[in-house]
Amino acid sequence: MTLKKRFLGGLSKQAKYVVLLDPDKLDEKSAPLIAAQCTEAKVDALFVGGSTGDPARFEKITRLIRQNSPLPLILFPGSAEQIVPDADGVLFMSLLSGRNPRFLIEEQLKGVPAIRQFNLPTLAMGYLLVESDKPTAVQQVSKTLPLRRDDIEAAVNHALAAQYLGMALIYLEAGSGATQTVPEEMIRAVKKALSIPLIVGGGIRTPEEAAKKVKAGADIIVTGNVLEKSGSPEMMARFADAVHGAKKI
Repeated sequence: MTLKKRFLGGLSKQAKYVVLLDPDKLDEKSAPLIAAQCTEAKVDALFVGGSTGDPARFEKITRLIRQNSPLPLILFPGSAEQIVPDADGVLFMSLLSGRNPRFLIEEQLKGVPAIRQFNLPTLAMGYLLVESDKPTAVQQVSKTLPLRRDDIEAAVNHALAAQYLGMALIYLEAGSGATQTVPEEMIRAVKKALSIPLIVGGGIRTPEEAAKKVKAGADIIVTGNVLEKSGSPEMMARFADAVHGAKKI
């Protein structure tokens, strides 16, 4: 089964819940534990990535996660150095909301040799950073400005540009540690315009918030920080239940 079918199959019926794991915040004991907990909580897939970090540590922790969970493990690389072999595939993404050439195409070119060497399947993705009330880690690292929260037309146009370029996914991201989530009005408008799956993440702190994003049009919900802070397998299961049970538009 291809990565695309395994990860994106069934979205017409039910949204999916993904946990983003940052190797910088895990160690040799916690990585296997949370990988197993994600499986038990009925998480649909794992993203592994971060904005900074040591490449050797990233590869080691990713391998431990892979060894302790049968879930699809997809790299969400913050740089070309985070392309490692122990994964089912990689999100080959371009930060289209910004104009920094490093994250539009330069890091992608640097990552191509490793992707070829490891024979990793890719999913092309348009990555759109959406304004929160304060700068997020993604904004600071990428040195780009996000799309304004109230500029629905810009979000729709950026998403459609990615679709017209042939990308397989759109990611509306409020940013790691965001205190404001992507507005439901924006999700609704972008989803209405698209014919490809829509991922929403950043600042989603409760299962109820996650369900609202699905009802607005999100096909896939991603959380990360909230689970790192709560450390609760029960919370993970609640998120999974909320996402799977929400009625899609």
